[in-house]
Amino acid sequence: MLVRHVAVVSEVANTSFSELAKVAAAVQKQVIRDFAPLWEIQATVDAFAKLEDVPIGYWPVIVQADIGYNAAGIHLDNDGQPFSLVQYSSGWSLTVSHEVLEMLADPFGDRLVAGSSIKPKQGRVEYLVEVCDPSEDRAFAYSVNGITVSDFYTPRFFDPVTTSGVRYGFGNGIKGPRQVLKGGYLSWHDPMTDHWWQQTFFGAKQSFRDLGIFKKGKESIREVIDRHTRHRYWGPEPAKGPAAAAAAGAVSAILQSAAAPLAEASMASESKAQGWRQQIQALKKTTDFEVL
Repeated sequence: MLVRHVAVVSEVANTSFSELAKVAAAVQKQVIRDFAPLWEIQATVDAFAKLEDVPIGYWPVIVQADIGYNAAGIHLDNDGQPFSLVQYSSGWSLTVSHEVLEMLADPFGDRLVAGSSIKPKQGRVEYLVEVCDPSEDRAFAYSVNGITVSDFYTPRFFDPVTTSGVRYGFGNGIKGPRQVLKGGYLSWHDPMTDHWWQQTFFGAKQSFRDLGIFKKGKESIREVIDRHTRHRYWGPEPAKGPAAAAAAGAVSAILQSAAAPLAEASMASESKAQGWRQQIQALKKTTDFEVL
């Protein structure tokens, strides 16, 4: 089975690497213990001190003090690989967990599942797979290693009917297929009209939102959806003499042989980090979206 690799990086000054590592370890445990058995997806989740340290091939989740409203969520970089931006807040571990799980379930933001619409008389529609959205509120979160992480739905969430004994969500909140809990939402495409719709539960009651027709562009479906939706969530004495010189020479030769590939890897990572930063700045400047 293909193993995916996720990097968690914080660019917030008042978060220590120790704190970051604890969050990454909790999400790693959540992925291995809770998420992988249900979704059959294997992944590593590792903390890195800075973006330049992230190896090529990792999908970064980047925590920043101010990501800009339109930049929130998961995006595709210029090479078509996913990365995520997380707004720093008191609940940032919950948001990191949310973004990691959704990145693993649908890296490119375009995975659709067909099913009957929850909107009466709409017929068959295509639901966007966003595993944490229907139960994203903190009220349905749980704890791993003392760290708050997000609830998520299971692959049975899109079943046609409710069946006794079936698990639709990891926690106890979601009791049946396509159920949206308070503080959450669900998005889908109506192929008959080409309109995108949502059911939201942000106020006292649930409501339907017609998001219109999305123009085809560089953005993934999820990127456009995210910009329509305001989320609620944040030893011995050293040797001397000839023996020491010989040992030092041997070590020096080993270090020199390793230096070239290490430098090449570092340059590649730094170049990728620069590309991510440029794209993040462009995202922050975006103030609108294209909807017909």
